[in-house]
Amino acid sequence: MSGPADLRALPSVDQMLKAPAASPLVERHGRTVVTDELRTVLGEIRIAVRGGGVLPDEEGILASLVSRLDYRDRSNLRPLFNLTGTVLHTNLGRALLAEEAIAAAIDAMREAAALEFDLDTGRRGERDSHLRELLCELTGAEDATVVNNNAAAVLIALNAIGAGRQAIVSRGELIEIGGAFRMPDIMERAGVDLVEVGTTNRTHAKDYIKAISPETALILKVHTSNYRIEGFTKEVPGAELAAIAHEAGVPLLNDLGSGTLVDLSRYGLGKEPTVREAVAEGADLVTFSGDKLLGGPQAGFIVGRRDLIAEINRNPLKRVLRVDKIRIAAMVATLKLYRDPDRLASRLPTLRMLSRREPEVRSQAEQLAPQVEALLARNGYAVEVCRCASQIGSGALPVDTIPSAGLRITASSGSALEALSTLFRSLSRPILGRLQDGALILDLRCLSDDAALLESLSEGTGHAVV
Repeated sequence: MSGPADLRALPSVDQMLKAPAASPLVERHGRTVVTDELRTVLGEIRIAVRGGGVLPDEEGILASLVSRLDYRDRSNLRPLFNLTGTVLHTNLGRALLAEEAIAAAIDAMREAAALEFDLDTGRRGERDSHLRELLCELTGAEDATVVNNNAAAVLIALNAIGAGRQAIVSRGELIEIGGAFRMPDIMERAGVDLVEVGTTNRTHAKDYIKAISPETALILKVHTSNYRIEGFTKEVPGAELAAIAHEAGVPLLNDLGSGTLVDLSRYGLGKEPTVREAVAEGADLVTFSGDKLLGGPQAGFIVGRRDLIAEINRNPLKRVLRVDKIRIAAMVATLKLYRDPDRLASRLPTLRMLSRREPEVRSQAEQLAPQVEALLARNGYAVEVCRCASQIGSGALPVDTIPSAGLRITASSGSALEALSTLFRSLSRPILGRLQDGALILDLRCLSDDAALLESLSEGTGHAVV
């Protein structure tokens, strides 16, 4: 019989905390958290019993408590399977770090490090010095500095060189990225007056020459990394624009956005301008990202003329935008991998995933398909191998796709697919695909651990993998 008589048998918070099974929970989560969650569990049980429910035993109460504590302790910032087909997915953290970078970051976290201490002289050093030599070696630039992302790199470069004066930029290069980074707005925040030249689709050398005045502080070239203007178009190449800038006695700032240190075409991908090429063309400053095509942690690099880099480093914003020892350590390790280009694709996860050939991914899909279908078929889902078109992401080569393969999951209704997608996102290690053309598509280009995926699927379906 359920009701008030049952509630008298409900143990108190103090009794439950004294139970042997509660001790490891207190050790892991802390007494305050366990006590709060236990009160909530007991309160829910009282409501359920009054409504006709059965009073659980102590083991059942503890199971509910463990479930609540695990859910409370679970972070949304946890590992997941990126099967969306976008390799450098901005919302999923972009580049995965190389093992060498991870080890370097862990060392920096665990121990004190000579971040701003010169071990040779025993005096204060500069944190940029850990990266400067490597960046100059890999790009051919005179000098280099680093801030926390490429947006910051553009902002501080504009502010340090052009504050209170004018910067000339083509109308076709007034980009917007991420919804909040619009080049005109960044220039305004940097204190630079924008001078637009040309039209959306065509800008000529004469447009830049005509716009140059005594108030011109620099010419800005922006790589349109997240869109393409096609058809009747014209832009001024970097080398020609550098010549125009130097003839006028002003610097050229070339913002490459994603940026890359290697020619992607050697890996079967489309051509993107490299940082070394931009420097060789005569750009006085080049800005680019660390966490996109370069494959490292989030950072913004500025390379170029020594006097301009020195001016940027004297800017008060430099301290506001600087990076910590963990990211510097990881970036140093990442950049060192570029010294060995023959093994770069095998050691740098970003290039490894981007350079996977379609037959390799398809073979993986063919092996996984029957195992995944065995887990999902009982709930009415069908699984088949399908062709996919992966994207690089983060604005790089926005109209190019990479042939790939994956799993196409179908169901009797769209609501069933929505339910499956929701279930996948709720797993302890979520699985993210994309709903497309009446199916849930799992692009396997970025999948490196088949067994781990099957384990997560087993958790979601309640079946064992056989």
